[in-house]
Amino acid sequence: MAVLERARAHRTPSTQAVGLALALTATVVWSGNFVIARALHDTVPPVQTAFWRWIIALLAVAPFALGQVRREWPVIRRHLGFLSLAALLGVTLFNTLIYTAGKSTSATNMAMIAAASPMMIALFDLSGGRRGGREPLGARRAAGMVLALLGVVTLVGKGSPTAVLHLDFAGGDLWMLAATATFAGYSALLRRRPEGIGGLSFLFMTFALGAAMLLPAYAVSLGVEGGFPLTAGTAGPLLYIGVCSSAVAYFTWNKAIALVGAARAGVVYYLQPVCVALLSLAVLGEGITAVQVLCMALIVAGVALGAAGGRR
Repeated sequence: MAVLERARAHRTPSTQAVGLALALTATVVWSGNFVIARALHDTVPPVQTAFWRWIIALLAVAPFALGQVRREWPVIRRHLGFLSLAALLGVTLFNTLIYTAGKSTSATNMAMIAAASPMMIALFDLSGGRRGGREPLGARRAAGMVLALLGVVTLVGKGSPTAVLHLDFAGGDLWMLAATATFAGYSALLRRRPEGIGGLSFLFMTFALGAAMLLPAYAVSLGVEGGFPLTAGTAGPLLYIGVCSSAVAYFTWNKAIALVGAARAGVVYYLQPVCVALLSLAVLGEGITAVQVLCMALIVAGVALGAAGGRR
């Protein structure tokens, strides 16, 4: 039986609260990733950013994971195909596509497209069938997702839900749409994590396989674009996205999905624009308008409704 199916059989209000808190932790940390990654926009090529992110993440989890990997190696070897697919979606492609999108599209467009992640996660989760342990969406969760999406779209549209229809879409938007789809596929795939592969082993193997898949593209990038200067301005952001946005956030996100399911954890992901706005206020001193406060309230209300227990 899959990990998520076992977890669902033992869900209690306390485990659901822990799962939602872990999903929120990952969302907050990933929000910082969007802010920090902009610092690397002009100094580190996208593929090199992604490659070193996962090398740092691999080194961060190795001391804690290697013992578990050795114990679970017979199971890991039998499921290398599953692990390779998870690594391709969640490690090799997802963040590389985000960094590539950031070269040719605005943060506003990226935020709007990323808002589709929870909807895509729910759709992928519904398509999993009984064998995959799919999560029925339910009217309450669907209403919460719609309410949160309305808040996100209005926030991006600066007070007008229809303003997003008039945004100027660039080529990078297609890269961001692809990134959103790969993240949704990765999140939905986690419900199928084989029994006998622990969380740390899963992280180590997907990080290692994902970095290995990136190696040829990294070599091409070095040859075509050259390297980047190792300074405080590049090392600091790389350490953040390697340790915090990768090792910490992926562990908490994967654990959250094991506890509450992909669709419910995905609803919490709608809070990312709120987290980005609050981080920008705290770190960059950017002000928050009344319209933004209203939109944040809609998002929080939608997340609260969608993440609540029950399927009514």
